[in-house]
Amino acid sequence: QVQLVESGGGSVQAGGSLEISCAASGHGFSVKTMGWFRQSPGKERELIAVISSGGRTGYVDSMEGRFTISRDNAANTLYLQMYSLKPEDTGVYYCAASPYFMSRIAAQYSDWGQGTQVTVSS
Repeated sequence: QVQLVESGGGSVQAGGSLEISCAASGHGFSVKTMGWFRQSPGKERELIAVISSGGRTGYVDSMEGRFTISRDNAANTLYLQMYSLKPEDTGVYYCAASPYFMSRIAAQYSDWGQGTQVTVSS
């Protein structure tokens, strides 16, 4: 099991950038697929991006180009860089770990962080 703690959220103006992090502890971070999800007000939790243990990345089409997922296995840390932020990017951002290679299915993620709030103002 992997314990995950997100950090780096906050308030930013539209058009701005922000990087959030996810610190992992416990067993298995380096061998698991990691994902970033977002839950915006009034919406279902949605996938943003995934990254395999070896660094292969995958993005939801609507997110590609403005979000970059990366990981540092030596530091047990996952990152999400966000650019050209829009008010509709406001939400709680979660990192999660999955034993399934490049999974895009939330139900296949077994370990979740508590989330970090990102607020984008216009």
